[in-house]
Amino acid sequence: MSTQPNDALEAIMTTRAMRRFSGRAVPVAEIETCLRAAQQAPSGGNVQPQQYLVLTEEATRAVAAHWYRTAFDRYDLTLPSGDEIADEAARLSWQRTRAASRHLAEHLAEVPVIVVFLQPIIPWEPADAEGPLDIGRLDGSVYPAVQNFCIAARARGLGTALTTVVRIYGRQLLAELGVPPERFEIAALVPVGYPTGAFGVAPRRPAWKATHWNRWGERRQPGAS
Repeated sequence: MSTQPNDALEAIMTTRAMRRFSGRAVPVAEIETCLRAAQQAPSGGNVQPQQYLVLTEEATRAVAAHWYRTAFDRYDLTLPSGDEIADEAARLSWQRTRAASRHLAEHLAEVPVIVVFLQPIIPWEPADAEGPLDIGRLDGSVYPAVQNFCIAARARGLGTALTTVVRIYGRQLLAELGVPPERFEIAALVPVGYPTGAFGVAPRRPAWKATHWNRWGERRQPGAS
């Protein structure tokens, strides 16, 4: 796949988690372009709840990296080794992903830009005389912006990875960055930079195996009439 895709579908299909980055600086204008794309994402009732905290200075990136590494070290201890995976290809894929995740945790401070997506802590579930109304979670109106950002970054030749592990110490990170932790929480932390790896279509389970037509359990092979 080319560094910059030719159309929207190619950008979507080749937007994958990039966890290793070169030291090449990212122009602020490129980040601003991606943020404009993020802001165009749909949200429930057009509430647009997200705020963006962009970390470009060495000191603020170091703060984020500290709490990310601290969170990841705890999380990593809960993960299986992967040795129990019988399929060799799946086992190797798991090991590569885990190694890349560890690399990001150890080198996050070196990533040129880190974008923290924030969502407000506000009452969100309405209620009527019959009780609460489940209209979905507020973060359902934030993650489309995260994905828009990542796709726009891909379109500009930039790599990203949607991460959430820092939420383990989210309040500590926000407090150090001047964000009132009683008013906001972290929806995602996204490193941004020029990747050292290649863009491409990531291995995924075929969509048809996760798709049911009209009734649960009714599947359809691709191309079937």
